[in-house]
Amino acid sequence: MSVHKDVKKVTTHVLQEMKNRGEKISMLTGYDFSMAKIIDASGIDVILVGDSASNVMAGHETTLPITLDQMIYHAASVVRAVERALVVVDMPFGSYQGNSKEALSNAIRIMKETGGHSVKMEGGEEIIESIKRILTAGIPVMGHLGLTPQSIYKFGTYVVRAKEEDEAKQLINDAKLLEEAGCFAIVLEKIPAQLAELVAKSVSIPIIGIGAGNGVDGQVLVVHDMLGINNEFSPRFLRKYNNLYEQMFSSFQEYITDVKSGDFPNKNEQY
Repeated sequence: MSVHKDVKKVTTHVLQEMKNRGEKISMLTGYDFSMAKIIDASGIDVILVGDSASNVMAGHETTLPITLDQMIYHAASVVRAVERALVVVDMPFGSYQGNSKEALSNAIRIMKETGGHSVKMEGGEEIIESIKRILTAGIPVMGHLGLTPQSIYKFGTYVVRAKEEDEAKQLINDAKLLEEAGCFAIVLEKIPAQLAELVAKSVSIPIIGIGAGNGVDGQVLVVHDMLGINNEFSPRFLRKYNNLYEQMFSSFQEYITDVKSGDFPNKNEQY
C-alpha cells in the first residue's frame, strides 16, 4: 500500500510517512492557475511556487528582483487550482534575511493572503533565527541548502556546491540544524550525489534534490524546464519530458497562416 496513492490531501506529515517507508516524493514548480490545475490533477505530491518565477515568468536574470507581493500573487493563483498537492511558497530575497521579526510578518502575509501550506527559505545557520521565529507561529518551513540561487552574487557562479570538505561539513551541520529547528523538509540543490545521499541518511526529515543525485527522498524540477518550454536551459540534471517550445511554436505559425489566408474562422467556426 503506497502512501502516495491512498492520500486525499498531501500534508507535511504525509511526506514524513513517505520518507519513513522509502517512498519517493515528486515535486514540481507552479506559478499560475491553469498550469497548477494540470500539475495537481496528475498526482504530484508537492507544488513549489518558486521564486524562479522571477526567471521563467518575468524574464529576470536572477531570482533576486521578485517581490513579496509578486510571490503572493503567483501563490494565490496556484492555491486556487490545487486540491491535493502540498503547496510550498518561496520567501523571496530580502523578506527574511537579517530581521527575524520582519521575516515572521512576511511569512504570515504569505500564509494569510495565499492560502499556501508552507514557506521555503534558503540558507542554514545564518538565517536560523528567522526560521525558528516563523516555526513558533505554527508556519511549516522547508529549508534549502547547497546552491542557494538568492546568494548568486556571493558565489559568483551557479556551479556545483560543497565539493570541498569544509563546505560539505557545513552542509551536513546546516541540515541537522534545520531539522532540530523543526523544518519539515529540505531542498538540496546542485551538490555531489554522494554527499546528498549522506545528508538524506543523516537527518530523519525528507530531502528533495535538484541536481543532487538519486540517493535523496524526492526530486524537484522547474516545470518550464522539464516541459521544454524554456529551450535555452539544459543543465546536466535536467530531463526534458517534452519539447513544448517546438509544439507551441508550430501551432502559433499554423494559426498565423490560417488567419492570413482567411481559412480561420471557417463556416463552422462562426455564428
